[in-house]
Amino acid sequence: MISVIGGFILAGGNLGLLLQWAEFVIIGGSALGALLISTPMPILKKIIAYILSSLKSAGHTQANFVEMLQLLYELFQTARVKGLLHLESHVERPEDSELFSKYPVVHNNHHALEYITDSLKLLVVGGVPALELEMILDADLETQEEEGRKPGLTLAKIGDSLPGLGIVAAVLGIVVTMQSIGGPASEVGHHVAAALVGTFLGVLMCYGFVSPLASTIDNQAAAEEVFLKSIKAGVVAYAKGMAPIVAVEFARRVITTDLRPSFGEVEEACRAIKVKGN
Repeated sequence: MISVIGGFILAGGNLGLLLQWAEFVIIGGSALGALLISTPMPILKKIIAYILSSLKSAGHTQANFVEMLQLLYELFQTARVKGLLHLESHVERPEDSELFSKYPVVHNNHHALEYITDSLKLLVVGGVPALELEMILDADLETQEEEGRKPGLTLAKIGDSLPGLGIVAAVLGIVVTMQSIGGPASEVGHHVAAALVGTFLGVLMCYGFVSPLASTIDNQAAAEEVFLKSIKAGVVAYAKGMAPIVAVEFARRVITTDLRPSFGEVEEACRAIKVKGN
């Protein structure tokens, strides 16, 4: 905004000429209407949630992944020391679980919490071989990945429509201009300038705001996918008989390198967790 507005002023432009509220109403209202018409309510809620979360933070951090790996380790170690049945109360009511409440990154993440508890329930009830468990978790991931792409894709489509809506506003401005064609030249020039502002706003809102925001939502969804894939890798590894710390290492290796904690960091964080037997 500093570059665009600043460059306009440096070129000798009058900032007041850009404040054409009718153009804002036409373009913004049309885009919002198109979004409401084309988007189911669940996806619309996700778009709003993603936008709000993007304003609060940049998404998952390395510390988030360390905390998630600690949770996996404590769950696996608890099952190893006290038995799988001891996890039943935790996975049946995770919102009341003291174990899960120690790890707010997962406890406050509805999708991650549901994914890990539903996965562990299959281990608790038994009878599900590791290979079939992995197939179930993969199918769940595919569904969540597909759902995760929809908010960014929907917003990107609305962004692509903004230049066209800017042209609509500009054409309406030209219609107003033609109505005053017999008036003073200054008045005609003002109407032409207002019409051109419509095209400017449509293009700027598309490439300067909505499209980058759609990319941000895609990046957040991708980070959430990695978070769930890491959980899946750890649960499947433990189901195959791996030791808790080894299962956690399987989960760590799934994390992208820009967010992956080192082996030593994870080992130190996990070794600090003590699980005593009955």
